Amino acid sequence: MFVVVGALVLLNALAPYGGDVARYVALVLQSVIGIGALCCAVVNVRRTSGVSRTWRILVIAAMTSWLVGEAFWWLSGSGHDGSAAPLPAVVAYFGPPILSFFAMVLLVRSGGGLSRRRDGVPHGAFALAVLDGLVAVAAFSILVFLGGLGATTTAALPRSHDEAVVAAYSVLELVVVVLAVMGATAYRRDRPYRRNFLLLAGGVILIAGSDRFIAYLWSVGVDAPDVWGGGGNMLGPLMIAFSVQALSPRDDTAASDEALDWAQLVWPYLGFLTILVLCATHLLVGLTLPAVVIWLSVAMVLLVAVRQIVAVVAARQLTRRLYEAQRRLAHQVNHDVLTGLPNRLLFGQRLEAAMRHGRFVLIFVDVDDFKEVNDQFGHAAGDELLRAVGERLLRCVGASDTLARIGGDEFAVLVENDDDPPEVVADRLRVALRDPFAVHGSSVRVRASMGLVQHGTDDPAPTADDLMRQADISMYAGKRLGKNTAVVYRPASGVVVDFPSALRKADGGVPPGFSLAYQPVVRLPDRKTVAVEALARWSAPNGMQIPPATFVAVAEGAGLGASLDAMVLDIACCEIQAAGLPLTIHVNVGAARLGNRGFEQQVMRTLDRHDVDPGRLVLEITETVPIVDLREGAAAIERLSALGVHVALDDFGAGYNSLSYLHALPVHVVKLDRSLAVGDERHRTLALYRSVIGLCSALGLEVIAEGIEDEGQADTVFAAGCRLAQGYLFGRAAGIGEMGRV
Repeated sequence: MFVVVGALVLLNALAPYGGDVARYVALVLQSVIGIGALCCAVVNVRRTSGVSRTWRILVIAAMTSWLVGEAFWWLSGSGHDGSAAPLPAVVAYFGPPILSFFAMVLLVRSGGGLSRRRDGVPHGAFALAVLDGLVAVAAFSILVFLGGLGATTTAALPRSHDEAVVAAYSVLELVVVVLAVMGATAYRRDRPYRRNFLLLAGGVILIAGSDRFIAYLWSVGVDAPDVWGGGGNMLGPLMIAFSVQALSPRDDTAASDEALDWAQLVWPYLGFLTILVLCATHLLVGLTLPAVVIWLSVAMVLLVAVRQIVAVVAARQLTRRLYEAQRRLAHQVNHDVLTGLPNRLLFGQRLEAAMRHGRFVLIFVDVDDFKEVNDQFGHAAGDELLRAVGERLLRCVGASDTLARIGGDEFAVLVENDDDPPEVVADRLRVALRDPFAVHGSSVRVRASMGLVQHGTDDPAPTADDLMRQADISMYAGKRLGKNTAVVYRPASGVVVDFPSALRKADGGVPPGFSLAYQPVVRLPDRKTVAVEALARWSAPNGMQIPPATFVAVAEGAGLGASLDAMVLDIACCEIQAAGLPLTIHVNVGAARLGNRGFEQQVMRTLDRHDVDPGRLVLEITETVPIVDLREGAAAIERLSALGVHVALDDFGAGYNSLSYLHALPVHVVKLDRSLAVGDERHRTLALYRSVIGLCSALGLEVIAEGIEDEGQADTVFAAGCRLAQGYLFGRAAGIGEMGRV
């Protein structure tokens, strides 16, 4: 339709049939298109209601006002002789710009298109709209001044010879054009009636611009200016006819959206380029530019430059917001909503990457009896506990490691580039969970079952799913052993993992897969080894390495704790003597052995059998179960002391051990738990060690600091007054054959 009308306008401008005929043809075209647009508006008014009807009524009134003015002008005879229009016609000509202005305002308000903010974030649309309005002011003002602000030609509206009336009409057109440009630029893409406004604004701009262009052509002496410059008076009403159509409230057509966005992009520059071409043509034909036009042109160029800068900045802001939104979306896809940790998807990707690069340890961690927390405190408390567990675990993994929540109360840890055995890594996690958690005003102790898989550079290449399945199998194998366990996966199946049965079958001997490892206790600061601690190790028949905390707890539960402790004592004394190591021997025994006279007699028989001086033996009381009867426990320790055997309080500062133990039990040695060495603030750690060591020294107790893993911790405990220490810094647990002679 636009192409057809444009072709007719161009053909008529060439005037092959003469200028007067061309004027009448142009008038007929304008009238036909105007009346057609009026009819379209009337038809669509009947189909709409509310504000949508009101702005269409104003458009009808504007077109009717123009037709009334034209009718008065022709019926008075002024249209034939080119004289000024009568007063009723002039008044009627003022109707279209005024009514169009209010129609656009209502249309904008009905769609909510002009907005400085979206979702609380400025997006630059308002600034661009203001700049586009200023560019439109400059461009339209240049057109007005080139044609003469008070040009009294009857070829252009309002067809008056009164310069003040013509100037007022020009200013009115300027206001309407500025509103149309600003509205078209700032009308948000997601708002209703956007296409309606852009079409209406385009029609208004074409009509106003064509009217002022006719005045300019008249001022420079062009014949039949209304024929050459009147194209906008035909194309503009055609756009208005399309604008009043009952289009969809929201523009859901991508192609239409794209076209309209191009229109918004082109409009501010179209007026700028048109005026520049007009000024250049004005100069080329030998005419001069008024000073005000030159200054307005300079201002327009500066405004366009500023607009371009603002547009680039706004585009960069939009790009950054899109990038941040994409990054947030990617984070949501790859992370757990509750804890903020990586989820199963991201963990699987990092596991696959680790498989390509080298050795690592994969650990599945399942919180034992988590359902009881939900049942007792509610699901909100359960969520709070899971977040706290995630934070605890996160603090004890390295920067290159990955901790993920893979579902429910299950976590997964990927430890890369760590030379520690899997059991050591699991022990760190267990220590992190040792302290109770505060849940809704209550103290909750958390225990976890762990399944571990160690992958080396030379191992076969299973898939990531295979490794996660193996870790899951190991974790549930640990749960079957009694929970609060850590089980290392070994590629074997069909063998029942049952330590109590293996211990019974040994019948006083050593079960298959059972052995001892020894960790040195050194003297500070020369780090000379003065003692060794015997640590139990057991590999199940299927090759799984079962951590001591697991099989010891199972043995205690089966009533075999005393048999296990006696076996460990016997093996340790035998191996130490056979190796010829004149060291103090530390052996862990359960607190339940205190008061067991049969066990005390077995201790003496073992020492006699291996010819070990009782003064070289230190029995470390572990926290497997609490000491219920402190008086009976104290009497047992005194009997052992009378035999020459020393007793140590193990893992002081964690578990059941408390100051009441120091007061009630006549122990000889206190071993400070490794959790005391963990902390980023050295002065606080030093103050804590000094307090505890000072208390023990005042009671005449020897102190051993456990869990010393770096030089800073060693310096701290030595500065606090501790002269004995134990930890990976001084040596890992190893077989008796690897212990050097001292």
